[in-house]
Amino acid sequence: MLKLRKFISLMLVSLMLVPLLLTGCGSGNGETSKNVGGTGTSETAGKTGTSGKTSITFWNLSTRQEALDPIVEAFNAANDDVEVVVSYYDTDGIKDACKVAASSGTLPNMWFNWGGSLGGFYADNGATYDLTGYAEDNNWPDVFTSGSLDLCTFDGKLSGYPTAYNVLNVYYRKDIFEKYDLEVPKTFEEFEEVCAALKENGVTPISTAGLNGWHVMRFVELLVEYYAGEDLHDKLSAFDESWDNQYVVQALAKYQEFCEKGYFPEGFVTANPDDTRLAMMTGECAMDIQGQWYDGQILSDGGDLSLFGTFALPVGGTDRVSAFVEMAQFNAGNSDAELEACIRFMDYYLSDENVEQYADYYNLPLPKIGSEASAEYINIPDIMETAETNGTFTITDQAFPAEVADGLFNVQDALANGQMTPEEGAAAIGAAVEAYQNK
Repeated sequence: MLKLRKFISLMLVSLMLVPLLLTGCGSGNGETSKNVGGTGTSETAGKTGTSGKTSITFWNLSTRQEALDPIVEAFNAANDDVEVVVSYYDTDGIKDACKVAASSGTLPNMWFNWGGSLGGFYADNGATYDLTGYAEDNNWPDVFTSGSLDLCTFDGKLSGYPTAYNVLNVYYRKDIFEKYDLEVPKTFEEFEEVCAALKENGVTPISTAGLNGWHVMRFVELLVEYYAGEDLHDKLSAFDESWDNQYVVQALAKYQEFCEKGYFPEGFVTANPDDTRLAMMTGECAMDIQGQWYDGQILSDGGDLSLFGTFALPVGGTDRVSAFVEMAQFNAGNSDAELEACIRFMDYYLSDENVEQYADYYNLPLPKIGSEASAEYINIPDIMETAETNGTFTITDQAFPAEVADGLFNVQDALANGQMTPEEGAAAIGAAVEAYQNK
C-alpha cells in the first residue's frame, strides 16, 4: 500500500512530541536526546536566568553527538555568560520535531537544517532570524563562499549560518571492480553493464534504503536528469513544466527495471538509510550515492579508505551532480543577547581547532573561503572538482516542498513493490505538484 507519509507521520509525531515539547522532556520519533552543559529546558528557546547566563538551546543530529558533546562542554566552560544546551535527533526525527515545534511556537534558539524547501519553510513562516544585515555588518561575504550563502538565502533574506556545502557522487568499491575486471563507466549504458556484471557475480550493485524516501531519491533524480536533460530537469524542479511527461515515465520505468533486476538490496524499501554504509563495508554492495562526508564516516568506522573511489554517474550533458547546503537557523524571536550567543557558539564550533580535532564529524571542506579538507580524505578533492567541472543541481528534497517530496517518495515505494506503473507514477507526481500549486 502507498504510505500516507505526510498525514500519518506528522499526526503521530504531533501526538507524541507536543507534550514533550511543553514539559521540556526528551525526544520522540526515534531520536535520542541529551542535554549538555546545563539543566535548563532543552526543548524551548533559552533565556537569561538568575545566574546571569544566557541559556541557548540547540537541536542537532545524533550523528554529530560524539564531537558536539565535548565542543559544547568546552565552550560552556570557557564562557561564563553563556550556556548551550543541546538535544539530538536522527535525520528524519529533527525534520518532524522542528515542524511540530514551529506550529506550537516552541522552536529552540537554533537548530540544524538543510537548505532549499526544508530551510525555506521556516523563512516563509517568519520563524527564522533574518541575518542579512548582520552578515553585511560582519563581512560574511569575505568569510563564507558565495554558493553557500546563496543556498541559505530565501526571498532575498539570509536565513541561516552555513555549516556545510555538500556534493554527492557515486562511491564505489575499487577492489570489487578490480576483482571482476570492471571499469568506471563513462556512459549510462556502461553503468548498466557494470550493474549486470556485479549482479551475475553475486554482488548487489547499489546500496540504498527506502525508509523516508530520500536515499532512493538520490538515484531517481539522476535518472530524471538522464532522460529529461539538464534544462528540462531544472524546469521540473522549479515546477515550470509538468512531471506528467514521457521523460519522467522513462526515468521511473528504468528505476522499476532496476528494482526488478535486483540491483538494490533485498527489502530495501523499508530499510534504514543509516545502514547503507554497512553493506559497502562488508562488500555486499559495490556502490552507494553519498556526499563527501562519506570519507570521514568510513574512517570513523575503521574502514580502509583506499578501497573506495568516486565517480559522477554518467547521465549525459555535463554529467551534473546533486548538491545541497547545511546550516544553523536561528529563532526569529531571539533577543540580541541570544543571537550574539548563538553566533558566538557557531563561530567556535567551526573554529580551526575544533575542525582539526573532530574532522571526521564535519563535512569538509567547510563553506568558508579557502577551506580545504585534510589530505587523508582522499576522495574529497575529486568530488569537489567534479562539482566545479560538471556543475550541480539542487537535490530534489530541497528543491521540493515537503508535500511534493512525499508524493515522489510514495511513488518510489509503489514502483518498487509493483503496485504502480511508471505512467501512473508520473501522473501521481504531477498531481502532487498541481495540488501544491493550487493550495
